[in-house]
Amino acid sequence: MPVALLALAVAAFGIGTTEFVMMGLLPEVADDLGTSVPTAGHLVSAYAIGVVIGAPLLTAAGVRVPRRRMLVALMALFTVGNLASALAPGFGTLLAGRVLAGLPHGAFFGVGAVVAAQLVAPERRARAVATMFLGLTVANIVGVPAGTALGQQLGWRATFLVVTAIGLLAMLALYALVPRLPLTRGGGLGGEVRALADRQVLLGLLTAVFGFAGVFAVYSYLAKMTTELTGLSATAVTGVLALFGIGMTLGALAAGPLTDRALRPTLYGSLAALAALLLVFRYTVHSTVPALVTVTLIGAVGFMTTTPLQMLVMNNARSAPTLASASNHSAFNLANAGGAWLGGAAIAAGWGWDSPMLVGAVLAAVGLVLALLGGALDRDGSRLSRVVARSRRTTERSDISVG
Repeated sequence: MPVALLALAVAAFGIGTTEFVMMGLLPEVADDLGTSVPTAGHLVSAYAIGVVIGAPLLTAAGVRVPRRRMLVALMALFTVGNLASALAPGFGTLLAGRVLAGLPHGAFFGVGAVVAAQLVAPERRARAVATMFLGLTVANIVGVPAGTALGQQLGWRATFLVVTAIGLLAMLALYALVPRLPLTRGGGLGGEVRALADRQVLLGLLTAVFGFAGVFAVYSYLAKMTTELTGLSATAVTGVLALFGIGMTLGALAAGPLTDRALRPTLYGSLAALAALLLVFRYTVHSTVPALVTVTLIGAVGFMTTTPLQMLVMNNARSAPTLASASNHSAFNLANAGGAWLGGAAIAAGWGWDSPMLVGAVLAAVGLVLALLGGALDRDGSRLSRVVARSRRTTERSDISVG
């Protein structure tokens, strides 16, 4: 694999750390800034809002900017956002810093996925994209637990200063290791918007919203589930989250070669397995070892959906894939927010701490139906293309005979 993928993975590690570490630092932030933990929870949503807004806007603004320069600029904005968060004097400025740090997230992964795919042979494109995403999964194993521990010992600001340093390192690595790449032919904002409006691209984005929401309907409440239903101590929750991160990494490793070999079957299989495992978790959550095994497997199959979904929208966007690729990360963050909201609504309705598993299974099943619909339309489109091609050949032969 090209060494430039390492630079993309380092940047992904920093992005993944800053996205998820806030969940572990909410008590420290709330105490330091004199607010409640639920109010501090808006800092998680602020980052997601930044992602959803920034992905299409920054991608559109940089559609004519050379890829390497765009990646470095996006990482610079990410670094400034984290520095602003670390130095924020109050809750309002910290909220603004979180939005600023989230703005380049989707655009970076959108452009980064296109760059990763350009660096390798066509038959290894999914593996290259999955390698970039490995940085995101390793962040959940190393970056988030380490950042949480650092914040608890030295204060939450220290965590964001370290992430700022990672951002600077990533900027240097991107500039030094990513080669100059030509812009995609047929690009331009008009071409990107037309590609985004493709029926299959929109179906892919909807699949991401519903399918991945199934993961976050459960993940958002995993700490409380394992203490209330499994009987684990609060200190063991970090280990549970690390197991989920290990599962994510295993899923990313498997997704690359599987997607290169058979994209749609990989997507169908991972969504079906996700729906089934979320249902199984409702029963295994009451026993420690089965619960921990199920958590790891949910992390694996949940993240296994990301690479085929990324490749699906890029392939269907054809010659102008960047905006569609970036919008896919907006879809993932809508899934995060929507899954967490629906899982929380089920708990608030009095259905119990195991109710988010049912919600998640239904959402994953809806994602599977949408993916199957996209596959059926793909087959119909291919069949129609073959019929039209045969008709044209027949017409050409008739013209030759008449002539």
